[in-house]
Amino acid sequence: MRMLFAMLAGLSLAACSQPEQRAEDEPRRIVSLDYCADQYVLKFAKREDIRALSPDATKAFSYMKRQAVGLPTVRPRTADVLVLQPDLVVRSYGGGQGIERSLQQLGIPLLQIGYPDTIGDIRAETLRMGSALGALDKARNVVAEMDARLNAVAKQAKPGRKVLYMTPTGVTAGKGTLVHEMLLAAGFKNFQDRPGWNPIPVERLAYERPDLIAAAFFESTAGQIDNWSAARHPVVQAQLHELPVVALQGAWTSCGGWFLLDAIEALANAGQTPS
Repeated sequence: MRMLFAMLAGLSLAACSQPEQRAEDEPRRIVSLDYCADQYVLKFAKREDIRALSPDATKAFSYMKRQAVGLPTVRPRTADVLVLQPDLVVRSYGGGQGIERSLQQLGIPLLQIGYPDTIGDIRAETLRMGSALGALDKARNVVAEMDARLNAVAKQAKPGRKVLYMTPTGVTAGKGTLVHEMLLAAGFKNFQDRPGWNPIPVERLAYERPDLIAAAFFESTAGQIDNWSAARHPVVQAQLHELPVVALQGAWTSCGGWFLLDAIEALANAGQTPS
């Protein structure tokens, strides 16, 4: 507690000595607590305003990993964050509820990222985050580019083909998920007919096949699949070896953002190739 009070005193003194902020209180000392937040901070905040990113900012599943190189990182703990004297903390899940409560009690602004379920949600979240980070015009351009790419995909779509999304953990996604929206936007029908997240339908695959497999996160397993995963089942392995497979990078789908368009285009392009 003594350390916390000392930090608060330091923050008060620093606040008194800081020059006046930019118009509309645009944040100048931004801290990001997880890699989902990192993507938006790296995209829309000025590099010189980023005090720290999450330790995962440069990992393979971080879409903006190249832009993160050279920037400081911080663990999502209250004491570590306070040392950086942020005027804005951005998070999706980093630090859990504990750090959220602490920051609110200390009066430090917290920008909470939502969890998009549709492409429309991604548009709205992109605009909201861009505005909060002082780059609304840039966010509008990102959304406009998204729509242009979606329109291009729609023009080349061949409706009727079915795709099965699968992960190394043996999970697939149905209606009500962002993955489902991604498959539809790419011009496919979703092979999974149960809503939400469920195990890969092994029994159904024994007598019915999709036209394409969308394999996500497999690159991070280096060929190693959990022993208990449905993805190890011979029926599923047969699909992976006998059907066309589109490898979706984890960075495209691990957080709901504008970068989902990379996955949509990869699927759409594969859909143009006869099976």
